[in-house]
Amino acid sequence: MIEFQNVAYSYGGGELLSEITLRLSPGSFHFLTGPSGAGKSTFLKLCYGELHPTAGRVTLEDRDLRAMSRDDVAQMRRRIGVVHQDCQFLDHLPLVENVALPLTAAGQPVSPEDLFDLLSWVGLKSLADHLPPSLSGGERQRAALARAVVMSPDVILADEPTGNLDWEMSLRLLTLLVELNKMGKTILIATHDLNLIRSAKSQVPARVLRISNRRLQLAGSDL
Repeated sequence: MIEFQNVAYSYGGGELLSEITLRLSPGSFHFLTGPSGAGKSTFLKLCYGELHPTAGRVTLEDRDLRAMSRDDVAQMRRRIGVVHQDCQFLDHLPLVENVALPLTAAGQPVSPEDLFDLLSWVGLKSLADHLPPSLSGGERQRAALARAVVMSPDVILADEPTGNLDWEMSLRLLTLLVELNKMGKTILIATHDLNLIRSAKSQVPARVLRISNRRLQLAGSDL
């Protein structure tokens, strides 16, 4: 669904990413690694059209992002769920309404039954009426995942989703992402956590990509 063709991205007068060619096949599971500042978050933003490449092409469903109108990009983004590193919520709204926001913004019907099923899946049904400031870090990340998948996207992109979680909670979040992949969703996770990658590779055929010296490489099997 998402394809990079000789993509480069420059920032502040210097090239951050260069000569990247990659296809995220439907139903695939990828990890994205690399040192801080290597461009992992930028790569994810290129995937969902928040940024446009300075060279090359990013295509979604064989359509060049730069040739798409703003409305077309907005429509396409509904098929891509994003879990941001610093997940933000509207603190005055209860959790269940925060999770439903993508549906509300898109003018789509909101089914309370489906929402509570989704919150149950991420283990947060009992917190549906709680306000975001009362949630722990792990609860916020699972809520962010629920919000990312509420539109039933084909692709889920996660930027360091376990960066501030303990190992037990990291595994719990990984289990949810593996379940989504087994349902046919394409998953791309940016992470520094090699233990998380090893755990995932024992459950799904995950590919590991590494950004090094501005380029994207397929990591070896020694992780």
